[in-house]
Amino acid sequence: MHIPTPALVTRSAARRLPRAALLLFCAAYVLPGVFGRDPWRNADLAAFGVMVSLAEGRSAWLAPTLGGVPVEAAPLAHWLGAAFIALLSPAVEPALAARLPFAILLALVLALTWYATFHLARTDAALPAPFAFGGEAAPIDYARAIADGAVLALIATLGLLQLGHETTPELAQLAAMSLYLYALASAPFRDAQPRAAVLAALPMLAGSGAPWMAMVVGAGGAVVCWRSSYAQVRGFTPWVVAATVLAALLASATGGWHWRTATGFGGASVLLIARQWLWFLWPVWPLALWTLWRWRRYFMHRHLSVPLVTVAAALAANLAMGGSDRALMLGLPGLAVLAAFALPTLVRSTAAAIDWFSMFFFSAFAAAIWVVYAAIHTGVPAKPAANVARLAPGFEAVFSWPALGLAATATLAWLWLVRWRTGRHREAVWKSMVLPAGGVALCWLLAMTLWLPLLDYARSTRPLVERLSAHIPPQACIAGPRLAAPMVAALEHFGGWRVDARDNAVDGDCEILLRVARGREAPPAPPGWTLRATERRPTERDAVTAVYGRSGAH
Repeated sequence: MHIPTPALVTRSAARRLPRAALLLFCAAYVLPGVFGRDPWRNADLAAFGVMVSLAEGRSAWLAPTLGGVPVEAAPLAHWLGAAFIALLSPAVEPALAARLPFAILLALVLALTWYATFHLARTDAALPAPFAFGGEAAPIDYARAIADGAVLALIATLGLLQLGHETTPELAQLAAMSLYLYALASAPFRDAQPRAAVLAALPMLAGSGAPWMAMVVGAGGAVVCWRSSYAQVRGFTPWVVAATVLAALLASATGGWHWRTATGFGGASVLLIARQWLWFLWPVWPLALWTLWRWRRYFMHRHLSVPLVTVAAALAANLAMGGSDRALMLGLPGLAVLAAFALPTLVRSTAAAIDWFSMFFFSAFAAAIWVVYAAIHTGVPAKPAANVARLAPGFEAVFSWPALGLAATATLAWLWLVRWRTGRHREAVWKSMVLPAGGVALCWLLAMTLWLPLLDYARSTRPLVERLSAHIPPQACIAGPRLAAPMVAALEHFGGWRVDARDNAVDGDCEILLRVARGREAPPAPPGWTLRATERRPTERDAVTAVYGRSGAH
């Protein structure tokens, strides 16, 4: 017996989002943050350090190191960034050259999410219920509208905002997961494309540092295909198994079998992870839960089972790794797909609540960005200006007409979008995602234009390296035993020094010793070394960087 679907969509509601508008949404989300900034601290800077080390020949491509210390196995992502640095040098600055392929990967994630949703929405069980007297949406139009909603939902997701704009292996993993989602979704309708996609996706996932994730989603995808009612999809099962085997072989060849599990869970850990899920997955998690409830009779059908494979794997990895946000990010494309299928089932009051919340929240956030920007350049209002001076001592404001023009244009576009959405445009399926996606894109663009000099000053390690250069000779060798990878990358790239971060670096031939310690006091000098100076990052008070020279040396 056929179970009626909960989706009731008219022909007018299935109109697609204009392509120019969708491309502008994607461009406003992907491009800000690509240009005009340094690699930022922690994972972004560490990954860039490996890439530039490979490109400049200071590290072996098959065994990457940073400061002489082997790095975690994620060779494909590091090779990608290093290849772009080598190809575009010296015309393009290394940080920008490394960032370009990862911006392409983010755009690819958005495109693959659209196509995966489009194919899933075309399956029989996902189509809207027919009307007694006609007028229901055509299958292709309905699938396009749902796919537009999925892309907007992904753009609106808070957890993707920062991590999606870094040059880290996790972004390559996200692209691989999106490609795998597309491969499973398109299997009933294509022949060559899904096979090529799955054979590329799982090895790419394993080669980017997530082999266990490749095994889990490969096994889950094989089960979904094997149980499918589509004969073509059942025939796709051996290809999924073959891709999983290839991923295992690649992980073995690159030494990628490692798993960073948590040591244990307590009540505090559970609470922190629950809080992380609430904000990181907003706003797709409530919509995804609504989809699972409204479509609860369709759990075994492709438009739910395919994205659930990737979502379940990401949530499990997040728990196993003690709340890793980078593991959680891999489930975002699948969650966006699930959220899109909630859109044709939302009641008008729920859609209105999403609109009003988005309008007030993002308008207030954008206004705050403009207020702080005005305070930085004019000193008015006085309190925000004083807060910036206290939190970022030594920062000098940099005015840019192009940045101001882009920010003003984006703000006017937001006001037009709010006016359009509050008008009589209530029929489109994707309408409830327009303001959340537009608000996230607006605030990200404003932050990456109006606040970019301030954020770069606060999050880059360049100011600290410039202070250290007063105490360290050019081209010096620095011993930094167990020095953090981002710090090693900053010293090598910004300072041009050679760093030895191995455990026995103190016994080597380096004339400078560097140590970073928490607190305000420098750690005691080891035997044979004399403290020369201490420095701090301008925006950090709880860590000191101590510079030592060999005793008796100038």
